[in-house]
Amino acid sequence: MRPYDAFLLISFGGPEGEDEVIPFLENVTRGRNIPRERLAEVGEHYFLFGGVSPINQQCRDLLAAITARFDEDGIDLPIHWGNRFWAPMLTDTLARMKEDGVRRVLALPTSAYCNWSSRTAYLEDIDRVRAALGEDAPEIDLIRPFHDHPGFIEPLVEHTRDALDALPAEQREGVRLLFSAHSIPTAMAQESGGPELGFGPDGAYGAQLARVARLVVDRLDREYPFEVVYQSRSGPPSQPWLEPDVNDRMEELAEEGVPAVVVIPHGFVSDHMEVKFDLDVEARETARKLGIGYERALSPGTHPAFVAMVSDLVREYTEGDGAGCRGGGLPACAQCPSRG
Repeated sequence: MRPYDAFLLISFGGPEGEDEVIPFLENVTRGRNIPRERLAEVGEHYFLFGGVSPINQQCRDLLAAITARFDEDGIDLPIHWGNRFWAPMLTDTLARMKEDGVRRVLALPTSAYCNWSSRTAYLEDIDRVRAALGEDAPEIDLIRPFHDHPGFIEPLVEHTRDALDALPAEQREGVRLLFSAHSIPTAMAQESGGPELGFGPDGAYGAQLARVARLVVDRLDREYPFEVVYQSRSGPPSQPWLEPDVNDRMEELAEEGVPAVVVIPHGFVSDHMEVKFDLDVEARETARKLGIGYERALSPGTHPAFVAMVSDLVREYTEGDGAGCRGGGLPACAQCPSRG
């Protein structure tokens, strides 16, 4: 049995007031020379919601659910939380854990997939913080990506069914399912997981997103037409990013006579700002202008199956041989193994 002293949830973080929006965005974009006016433009997304990102409260809710589940399952690990870009910052959390004598940590990132921004960046942040803390900094194992775990798939299936049921019957017959994930540069996608491993033109990230969409549709009442789309592009127009954009694809589908779409944010763990703005505001408005039906499925959030999955994954590492991607019929991913 591996001797772990604590469990750590690592998330992105987000502002919780209007005065925190621009400083938060400066943290996210530090070193990328993003113009101030662009930060102000993105900040407007947050100001629509009073400057409050949902993500921190969603993390609190998830931590409460995990705590209860750990108690139920007899997992005796203190639970901590640190964010990459806003309070509580990962640096501060690990510093307190070091002071408390914590030496071995099992950490779960709020990201289910393999690519630089959702996997490697977490590992790099961990290495940076540990280096800054110096001697006796806690060693951290990062739990494997969990895109194909039943505890991630089951909530998506249930929430997709709920969204389908919310459509009028006449629209449901011709509905198209759009599985939406955060777009990334195509070069980053191609490198995800290691290009030598044969994931295909969009790397491990694209292959995993396609597999999750297939797993969800296979569990519905019938075979609905579906596809993977992308959202939240932020790069310059000259740089290729994964496509199609969800709004562009909806316009094409409307021209083809598709009466309605259900959008499933399968690229995300919770309904944070990119889901709330890009899908609940922008994409919904696109559907309204096009005159087609629109429903958006919930993300896993604190669904009991998702919370149980966290407990299962912890047991993989405390009682078994948890190390990297192991399931789904996909090749092993170079970005997935744990590091301590």
